[in-house]
Amino acid sequence: MSARSLDLDRFRKCAALMRGGATAGERAAGEAAARRMAAAAGLTLGEALGLGDGAPPRAASRPSPRRPAPHAPPPMRAGPVTVEELIAEKARQQDWLKRKAAREARRLRAAYAQQEAVSAALRAEQARKDRAWAEARGREPAGT
Repeated sequence: MSARSLDLDRFRKCAALMRGGATAGERAAGEAAARRMAAAAGLTLGEALGLGDGAPPRAASRPSPRRPAPHAPPPMRAGPVTVEELIAEKARQQDWLKRKAAREARRLRAAYAQQEAVSAALRAEQARKDRAWAEARGREPAGT
């Protein structure tokens, strides 16, 4: 086989997986597939990579070190906590609770207003139907 029998599109995808796979297993699978394709075309992996995109194979990189989760507690302090720090923390917590209560009150006001608008429309429609029914019966509605 020759370099012409190498499917360059597919080979480039395998090479990209080999270089940039999210896990070591993906990178190894990409490299194995690229090697199989190159061997089927009668080329070495290096020769095929030279044809594919000109970039030499990259050694598997170590995964980046894990960062702590955003919700993880802060590291322990070396010194004792002062009264001023406790008072400031309590004030921050109270401010947060007030903001949370205000957000919830705004949300409820909006929900109640929307519910009242729907209810008013339903009441008006029902009143119209009641008037039409009373007129069809030949008597006046009781509420007007």
